[in-house]
Amino acid sequence: TDPENSLLTQEPEQETIQDSDSSESVSTIDSAVMQLAKAESDEMELVLYSKTGMGDGQQASNPWLQEFPDPITRVSWDNYVTISKKDANSLGLINENVANGGLDGSYAKLTVNGTSIDKVPVIIQPGQAAGTLGLSFGYGKKAGMKTEMQTGVNAYTLYQGFKNIQSVTIEKSSGNHEFACVQLHKTLMGRGDIIKETTLEIFNTKDHSEWNHVPQVSLNHQEVDATSVDLWDSFDRSIGHHFNMSIDLNACTGCGACVIACHAENNVPVVGKQEVRKSRDMHWLRIDRYYSSEDTFEDDNIKKDEFSGAMESKRGFEEMEIAAVNPQVAFQPVMCQHCNHAPCETVCPVAATTHSRQGQNHMAYNRCVGTRYCANNCPYKVRRFNWFLTNNNDEFDYHFNNDLGKMVINPDVTVRSRGVIEKCSLCIQMTQKTILDAKREGRVIKDGEFQTACSNACSSGAIVFGDSNDKESEVVELKKSDRMYHLLESVGTKPNVFYHVKVRNTNEA
Repeated sequence: TDPENSLLTQEPEQETIQDSDSSESVSTIDSAVMQLAKAESDEMELVLYSKTGMGDGQQASNPWLQEFPDPITRVSWDNYVTISKKDANSLGLINENVANGGLDGSYAKLTVNGTSIDKVPVIIQPGQAAGTLGLSFGYGKKAGMKTEMQTGVNAYTLYQGFKNIQSVTIEKSSGNHEFACVQLHKTLMGRGDIIKETTLEIFNTKDHSEWNHVPQVSLNHQEVDATSVDLWDSFDRSIGHHFNMSIDLNACTGCGACVIACHAENNVPVVGKQEVRKSRDMHWLRIDRYYSSEDTFEDDNIKKDEFSGAMESKRGFEEMEIAAVNPQVAFQPVMCQHCNHAPCETVCPVAATTHSRQGQNHMAYNRCVGTRYCANNCPYKVRRFNWFLTNNNDEFDYHFNNDLGKMVINPDVTVRSRGVIEKCSLCIQMTQKTILDAKREGRVIKDGEFQTACSNACSSGAIVFGDSNDKESEVVELKKSDRMYHLLESVGTKPNVFYHVKVRNTNEA
């Protein structure tokens, strides 16, 4: 080998980027990105990828992963080809929300080097580049799989030459596919009090009252902060432990590890594709995903505020449900907010849901008669009604229906029966064990010992759980932050779960 031509012996032209050359290097990168963006080809480009939940399919027989909604598309129990809205329109491919509350989509036929897969469901994906398609591995497995678990199409047949990017042709197939999608709305439609966010520049230069505005309510015909008004007399929170949970929207990546951890810890049942399609999924913890309909979420709020007139507002909101071509994306974990003034508790006719001194909103399952008044009165929609007995039921042939599968059941948590409401308990079995262990050992509980399944599983540190009566705890410090806010503060529920405003660094230079 000629050493002068060897890549191993050549001196790099720029081994490191010096500070003086940084702007020049950024400019070079920017121009390269622009050239890639303008690149055109007669063929479509297929990207084969591993889903966040399912991976490469080695765990395809795991019902938790099958029922886990994809963080971006919010579809479970399926893989599909993702396509841009522009390409979908040109090919006549559609997604539509049907009258029964489900999502339907077209089928497509994909062909790579003479190898074809027909009847691949289509998802129109906001933000996807025109001329590209996406298809995930991990599905279409038949051997050794229960009938209920044999879902999706096998993308490995298109994985040729060990390349995950292939040139592909796509054409529309006949028929419509029924998706099990848990979130049909795509945007916030200007509801800035659900996910609050700001830019780094505003965060550093403006007072927090401008970028983390507290909603106003009317009290004695005067506008006051919603957080200053109590609907009922407050509980005495100073005795013993009082649990709070912090969720940082900056840190959440939507990975869903918390969702699966919650399933495993709390014996949350798997209900299958058809029940998920009917909005009967049992997830105690969901991760809402929102796209912006304008360039930014702030532009969404401005557009909403500019509406005037009933018909103009109607047309405007319909437009705002359409995501931007290159949208911003935000993820928000939502579980029971364990409100100190919980609307669910006041409407239960049998006192099945009550408040504890430790801040949790409890459920007495053997007292619940299934009126579902609590679910109707919950502004966060986090309560789940158990329509079926999934334990020892052949109609739900998942892990609750055989001796091997039942080995994953947590003996510290009851398996709920048909006809009751269930929800997040802030993993009370874990907090009680921590208290009893410390009592048995005769010591004080240290900060960080209190955990829930979701806070334990969160690898990015977005979820922090702790005792708000421990003044040295991390959760107390987080609650003092200017970024802290509660979900739907204007409702006056006084939750024990709080969020942190998302801050975006929009100065890319």
